Amino acid sequence: MYTLGIDIGSSSSKTVILKDGKRILAHVVVPLGTGTVGPEKAFAEIFRQSGIAQDQIAYTVATGYGRLIFPDANAQISELSCHAKGIHLLLPQVDTIVDIGGQDAKALTISSQGKLTAFQMNDKCAAGTGRFLDVMSRVMNIPIEELGPLSATSEHPATISNTCTVFAESEVISKLSAQVPLADIAAGIHNSVAKRVAGMALRLRRPGCMAMSGGVALNSGVVKAMEKEMGCPILVHPLCQLSGAIGAAVLAYEKLLKAKE
Repeated sequence: MYTLGIDIGSSSSKTVILKDGKRILAHVVVPLGTGTVGPEKAFAEIFRQSGIAQDQIAYTVATGYGRLIFPDANAQISELSCHAKGIHLLLPQVDTIVDIGGQDAKALTISSQGKLTAFQMNDKCAAGTGRFLDVMSRVMNIPIEELGPLSATSEHPATISNTCTVFAESEVISKLSAQVPLADIAAGIHNSVAKRVAGMALRLRRPGCMAMSGGVALNSGVVKAMEKEMGCPILVHPLCQLSGAIGAAVLAYEKLLKAKE
């Protein structure tokens, strides 16, 4: 039985096809989000890549920022529940998840069955989100994927004291003018994100086993800074960016099973 999950974020679209709710058959990431052709491209590409026809999909669940306007889904489910299920499939030992998205940041606690039990969320401010990192990488004129390796070479991380993205941008420009090393600025940016997100996560509980999901988890500098702030190791699965889409496909399978009972 094939199920499909599509996670439509603000900056990217991800699709996954699962077999019997467990085996990942194909996955696609398109760097275009809601309001663009990204969701349609990701949806079409997953069938081309997998060789599975659309009419072979038993159930499709959409999640993410643009889930409510995707026409080819059987149901729409919050990304909170989908990230919980997705990470549980990838890393079943995890009880706490942090997901830093393009427009928001979320901290989740989950049960031993991968069910969401509590969460904290910042969706009112760009600070502590992927958008914050995008703005800072543009100001520094460095591709965002290079920020992590660059920050690893820092000897004296800069202090970015402003939590507001607009004021932090001015602060970074001032440090560039003062010829502060780029590596130190990059490390300071990651520390700023980590302090904000870790403070939110710690309001839930001290994690037993923690993971990061979403695209920002691929930034090694943010992960390292988060580990320092949380005081524990953080697991990052190679498919972390797909965890929302994976969870959507898992929940699609569970809906089918429940309908058959």
